[in-house]
Amino acid sequence: MTDPKNTTTPLRGLRVLDLATLFAGPLAATLLGDFGAEVIKVEHPTKPDPSRGHGPSKNGVGLWWTVLGRGKRTMTLNLSTPGGRATLLRLAESADVIIENFRPGTLEKWDLGWEELRAVNPRLVLARVTAFGQFGPYSRRPGFGTLAEAMSGFAAVTGEPDAPPTLPPFGLADSVAGLATAYAVMTALAARDRTGEGQVIDMAIIEPILTVLGPQLTWYDQLGHVQSRTGNRSANNAPRNTYRTADGTWVAVSTSAQSVAERVMRLVGRPDVIDEPWFATGARRAAHADVLDGAVAAWIAARPRAEVLAAFEKAEAAIAPVQDVRDIVHDPQYDALGTLTTVDDPDLGPVLMQNVLFRLSTTPGEIRWTGRPHGADTDTILTELGLTAEESATLRAAGAV
Repeated sequence: MTDPKNTTTPLRGLRVLDLATLFAGPLAATLLGDFGAEVIKVEHPTKPDPSRGHGPSKNGVGLWWTVLGRGKRTMTLNLSTPGGRATLLRLAESADVIIENFRPGTLEKWDLGWEELRAVNPRLVLARVTAFGQFGPYSRRPGFGTLAEAMSGFAAVTGEPDAPPTLPPFGLADSVAGLATAYAVMTALAARDRTGEGQVIDMAIIEPILTVLGPQLTWYDQLGHVQSRTGNRSANNAPRNTYRTADGTWVAVSTSAQSVAERVMRLVGRPDVIDEPWFATGARRAAHADVLDGAVAAWIAARPRAEVLAAFEKAEAAIAPVQDVRDIVHDPQYDALGTLTTVDDPDLGPVLMQNVLFRLSTTPGEIRWTGRPHGADTDTILTELGLTAEESATLRAAGAV
């Protein structure tokens, strides 16, 4: 395992305590760790982060955790015990960021609320990630990303018009909230650079996904417009859909730009529609989606995918294959970008996963190691805090670590 203090990445020297579980909070910590932050994952001694057991595993190793836990050192603490509380406060003295996702009031119940944390480290940034936020009528309810996907309006606009609302088959709201939390942490740290003081981040998972849904609120406020489910079509432009090729694969076409819509219709042999008055705007084209979709679908259905993609590329029309993971690992664009990378794992050997989220020209990030076993670094971290072997043994005997 590489020493995080020896890296040249941009967040080198930043210490993050990841007290959160499952996905949104831990993902934020992962993203910070990818760019050099020293992340210490703190888990309960007998109740590890449930993400260790989510999804498929190999040889008893949870593969989701292998990715989500990458770049983090792991230790155990029972924060509800006096010894666990005291140890966390010692960790907080040298930390820059704490990320937690307990229900509101839980840290306060353990005498580890903002006032206690700020007392030992006024420069600390405390990111609190919960389903509904720290206050309000829902704040103490249990919640997960699925509820945010439903509550935000995402599910209401996703799916076919005559089918039920559709939830994503992955942690969409949690992932968006994880990205937003990492951004919020960096914003708070930038403010700390000016003021010298830390602050609390209140991140409600129901909010970032509402932001990425676009101008629905403004449409409703100004026009009374309520967006409906349109399947793969769009109310803002056409043709826009997925289409099946002659060899049984699928492609996606988008014509958000007027010039691209014109190129597509010329390509599929229907230049006549370009002169129709309704073709002049995306919304009016969308009202004639049956005509446009029919032409595009018939042309694509008569040709194999490779021919379709080549013809669209030559015509400078926007298209992409609908890929599953088997296609992604062989995609030349992802390969050129280095989007996928292989990281050595002591139990699994080489493991393929997504690379760091973006490329920096002079201080790039790196994945230093895969997710480590539960509590693997507890003794090392306690020693770094200055605890003797006897003191560590006392904490362990008391169930604090």
